[in-house]
Amino acid sequence: MSGLPTARASRSATAPPGRFRALGGVGGHVGAPHLTSCGQWHAEILAGLAALGALYVWRARAMASALPAGRALAFAGGLVVIAGALNGPLHDLADQYLFSAHMAQHLLLMLVAPPLLLAGLVPGMLAPLLRHAALARALGVVSRPPIAFLLYNLALIVWHLPVAYGATLEHHPLHIVQHLTFMATAVLAWWPVLSPEPRLPRASYPAQLLYLVLLGVPMTAVAAMITLADQALYSFYETAPRIAALSAVEDQRLGGLLMWVPAGVAPLAAFTAVFFRWAKAEGEPE
Repeated sequence: MSGLPTARASRSATAPPGRFRALGGVGGHVGAPHLTSCGQWHAEILAGLAALGALYVWRARAMASALPAGRALAFAGGLVVIAGALNGPLHDLADQYLFSAHMAQHLLLMLVAPPLLLAGLVPGMLAPLLRHAALARALGVVSRPPIAFLLYNLALIVWHLPVAYGATLEHHPLHIVQHLTFMATAVLAWWPVLSPEPRLPRASYPAQLLYLVLLGVPMTAVAAMITLADQALYSFYETAPRIAALSAVEDQRLGGLLMWVPAGVAPLAAFTAVFFRWAKAEGEPE
């Protein structure tokens, strides 16, 4: 983690002129940057999301049955969430200034976008992938609840270790790997509850409920350790210009709380939906 102040100073000094302006007294620091525009938008991210959207439309048109509008809106919503998380003001704040903004970004990538993307799929949409026997077997293994749970929470814990977290902020390619890991493992984590494919089915209703009770526990533990720490865990943000009336430790605690509350709320909301889905299924005549 040596050289962080130098790297931070260099990054701030070379920030594109349209993104930030100096404003004396912001957050108690003379000359601290202030966000004034819609931030940077990255063409490669937008192109990737557009390609994913095009594949979705292609598969929807290729299928015989009509695609429900709600499904299409859910998938589009997932793409919009990813675009907003990885571009614009939130991305700039997370990448350069605020730990709390980075936590908000990660929550969007792990707890919001993946369920929306899965909710947008219908049975048969992933059939071209599942025609490959080796890939189908691999997906069948990693989408099982214990494996999906392990991969998701392992990625969460490892990437939030101070050494790994700091490395991602200093090395952009590693940061891309982190975000891709978060999204991929989060899709797997939500698969036992939202799978659209009969060949890779959802868990039984009782198993789904138990799974959702446990799913947020590791994130809650990580968030608690971050929130209750009495010193800054991530030195990158200690050297960042303060653009809000928060010290590095206060910003860290806010980020921990942002992580703590949704870690329990999102699985609880899913638990409630599954419970009522189960009750409805039990009440239907056979």
